[in-house]
Order: sequence, then C-alpha cells, then structure tokens
Amino acid sequence: MNINRYIDHTLLKPTASELDIKKLCDEAIEHDFYAVCVNSSYVKLAKDFLFPNTSVSVCSVIGFPLGAMSTEAKIAELEQAKLDGAEEFDMVINIGWLKSRKEDLVFKEIKKLKFAAGNMILKVIIETCYLTDEEKIKATEIAVEAGADFVKTSTGFGTGGATFKDIAIMRKAVKGNAKLKASGGIRNYETAKKYIDAGVSRLGTSNGIAIINGTISQNNY
Repeated sequence: MNINRYIDHTLLKPTASELDIKKLCDEAIEHDFYAVCVNSSYVKLAKDFLFPNTSVSVCSVIGFPLGAMSTEAKIAELEQAKLDGAEEFDMVINIGWLKSRKEDLVFKEIKKLKFAAGNMILKVIIETCYLTDEEKIKATEIAVEAGADFVKTSTGFGTGGATFKDIAIMRKAVKGNAKLKASGGIRNYETAKKYIDAGVSRLGTSNGIAIINGTISQNNY
C-alpha cells in the first residue's frame, strides 16, 4: 500500500513561517504525498514552490478553524485561494447553524462554496467532536446533498479528532456518494492503515513522515 498517496501533509498552526511552509513542501516532494494543506495566505507560496516540477497538489483550508464567519467571507477566501493556485479546499461548516437546526443554511453555504470551487475538490469539515451522532449523520447527509466531494471529520483544533466510530457513522451516511477524510490525532502507520481499511480515502495529518517511517509522533493534528 502506498500510504503516502493518502496523505494531505498539513501545517495549519498560527505560528507557521514561510520557512516552515517551504519545508512542508520539500517533505511532500521527497515523500510523494498527495497534497500539502495550508492556510489560505500561504497558498501562493506553496504553489510557487511546488509548480511545475511535482505532482503534489495544494489544498487550502476555508473558514478555518471555527467555520463561524459569513458565507460571503468563505467564498471570498476560496476564490482568492483558487486564484493563488489551490486545487482543493477544506471548508468548515457553520456548526452553530447545525446546532440551531438551520440545516437549510448549512446546505446553501456548502452549495455556494462548491459552485465557487467548480470542478476542483471540496472537502467539508463537520468537526465531529462537537456533534451528537444524530448531528454527524445529518451534517454528512447535508454535505453530500450539497455536492461535497469529501466529508472530513475534524479540523484538528477542536476538542478531539477522528475516531473509528465517527468514520463508521459517516461512511454509512455518505452511501458511497462522497469520499471520507480523517483528520486529527493520526500519529502512526498502524492507525493510518486502519482508517484506510475503514473506508477513508484521504488522511489529514502533520505526522506524515512519522507515519511512513513507522514511528510515532506526538503532534495532535
């Protein structure tokens, strides 16, 4: 199994410097990770560093990590990231809307962002650590109905990350109509492989090198 091709090599901490982002890209090239995942302000730097001599994609987070800004702000962030060279987008839903049972607003927002993304990949982060099982099912179903290409467990900045239970719930809810991305707390090869065996198509982690080297990292996302 080429587990490296499942990995979005991730650096989203607020203290990340330009040098850190370049190192992230170097590591992604060396280990042939699927993508680097960065905050939107670093998309252009990452794209310029990677293009045109590598197949590593650039993924930008949108509305990260809270998801609580306006839909218009999320669209503007996505459109700028797209101009800067991002090929994939990981957006955070408005969790408060979901908790308020305003599913129509959650649906409309995702649909608008998918329209803005066009034929590029949109991954929808539902932040499972804050949701009941019923809400996880509902959020996953809404994301799929709105056109999400992936549904993703977590930002890695909440109270918890991916769990096998949540992946099982989400896998049942997508009904084969979207892929799954697990993120948060994936620190070693054994755990990563178990998520893939459970039906995950992408892993969001800052521990990609530890995973492919068979070591254990202490990073939480």
